[in-house]
Amino acid sequence: MSWLAKTIFFLISWEIVGNLPKEKKFVIIIGPHTSNWDFFMFILVKFACKLRVSFIGKHTIFIGPAGWVLRKLGGIPVERSSSHNVVDTIVDEFLKRESMIFALSPEGTRSYLDHWKSGFYHIARKANVPVVAAFLDTQTKTIGWGPSFIMGDDKHKDLNKIREFFVDKKGFKQHRYSLVRFLD
Repeated sequence: MSWLAKTIFFLISWEIVGNLPKEKKFVIIIGPHTSNWDFFMFILVKFACKLRVSFIGKHTIFIGPAGWVLRKLGGIPVERSSSHNVVDTIVDEFLKRESMIFALSPEGTRSYLDHWKSGFYHIARKANVPVVAAFLDTQTKTIGWGPSFIMGDDKHKDLNKIREFFVDKKGFKQHRYSLVRFLD
């Protein structure tokens, strides 16, 4: 599948850039998340880079054949209508495994929001793993890996560093890109 994914990127004139950290465990935050195309582009990156990545998604998309495929790709269905201790569940998985890459979009949706969800911050802190910025940029037709961040005691200071990285990245529907800030 790696050669196929790389061929597709070549055919659509996109380039994978950057390097992943050497650590065996980390959280990947993906942005901007403004279109359904984002998911497919990052699935291609997953195959091109031969990554085993876990991710969560709304439970309603994990039905029928599509649900089977999503689970095979590393998907974990999540009921989002109420709190289900998702952070602690993911942290427990990090603690149990020798290696784990967990990816999510802090925007949580393809629609515009005035903030990012803070789950990635709490997962990274509790599991003591770095956060790696993954991006796509339609202006430069690049997709890939940015810097690795260690989450400290000041989540707003950490988020400022992340915001600086994502500030010039343009998604497929930039008007939907959520503000890089936390509510709390």
